[in-house]
Amino acid sequence: MATIVQKYGGTSVGNPERIKNVARRVLETQRAGNSVVVIVSAMSGVTDGLIKLAREVSEEPVEREMDVLLATGEQTTIALLAMAVTAMGGKAVSCTGAQAGIVTDDVHSKARIHNITPGEVNRMLDDGNIVVVAGFQGITSSGRITTLGRGGSDLTAIALAAAIKADLCQIFTDVDGVYTADPRLVPDARKIPVISYEEMLEMASSGSKVMQSRSVEFANKFGVPFEVRNSMNNNPGTLVTMENSSMESVVIRGVSLEKDQAKITITAIPDQPGNAAQVLKAIGDANLNIDMIIQNTSREGEARISFTLHKSDLKKAQAALGAAAKSISDKVQITAQDGIAKVSAVGIGMRSHSGVAAQMFGALGEAGINIDMISTSEIKIAVIVDEKDQENAVRTVHRAFRLHEAP
Repeated sequence: MATIVQKYGGTSVGNPERIKNVARRVLETQRAGNSVVVIVSAMSGVTDGLIKLAREVSEEPVEREMDVLLATGEQTTIALLAMAVTAMGGKAVSCTGAQAGIVTDDVHSKARIHNITPGEVNRMLDDGNIVVVAGFQGITSSGRITTLGRGGSDLTAIALAAAIKADLCQIFTDVDGVYTADPRLVPDARKIPVISYEEMLEMASSGSKVMQSRSVEFANKFGVPFEVRNSMNNNPGTLVTMENSSMESVVIRGVSLEKDQAKITITAIPDQPGNAAQVLKAIGDANLNIDMIIQNTSREGEARISFTLHKSDLKKAQAALGAAAKSISDKVQITAQDGIAKVSAVGIGMRSHSGVAAQMFGALGEAGINIDMISTSEIKIAVIVDEKDQENAVRTVHRAFRLHEAP
């Protein structure tokens, strides 16, 4: 008998009929002789509705209370799904993140999992239950409810699969798997049958909405292979697993777009040891994630640092940097720009093929798309473009590497 963890996203449980569909699927999985743990998100639109409610009573809601509020979205779904399974003749029990033994750090809205003690989950499985666990949430060692950030239900599924040593983890969503690009932007994008952890991590962190990047990082760290599948059909999905030598034959695996980006530029920084660290420490202390970082030095001995982040974090970043800038020099200037996007080409084949960057930049240039910033890693090339060019840039790069064609 295998132990299977299945995760269903908000669209898959978006209304009562879809919840019943999920109930039928998990019952089929159990009746095939498996132990089943189900992780669910809030019903589609519920989280956004709760955020809207919070904004109506407070312009700047306290993050601790936001976590308490948002956690109710998943708790609604687990109860409804457990009811649906029971109504179909099955045996199910619902668990919050805390009841499932998920303990996190103290950072509200973006908590990290410290450990999982799945004893209660294992006991419920031994009693013949389908265990339905609320994704996206946990509890601190002092008993405070926390949430894991957008897409946190993916992380719950991967982490719980590792904790209970599941034989298989399936991430069910509203698409058939991972594609070479977003099919809504690139109609001839192809489904990728198999992708490495590294490639999936780069695509997730570069804007691909199929998986949360932290969940892929966790799967890689603990060796949890998982499959991304569609909850509305039985089509084969995309298997995410360890890299193998055959994967290097494909130079570029996919193209990702990350919208709603912003750039902060800090100028007139005295070019002295420790100043850059002081700037970035202020961002870290504010629990903000930044992406591309570029630094250069002028002839006058002054440094210039630019970095990107999500535009929703822009005001918080500016506030955090204000005090740090004053402590460095009165001349330091901070400017901000939004209305930009990041386009990334990802593939482990870059390691063994040359000229990839030149091909990408050439294609964008021929399309009349200006590049603002460039960042590269061993398996990724990312550029910042104006948001008016973002969709054309994705299609241009996808076409340049002929990703619409089968390898």
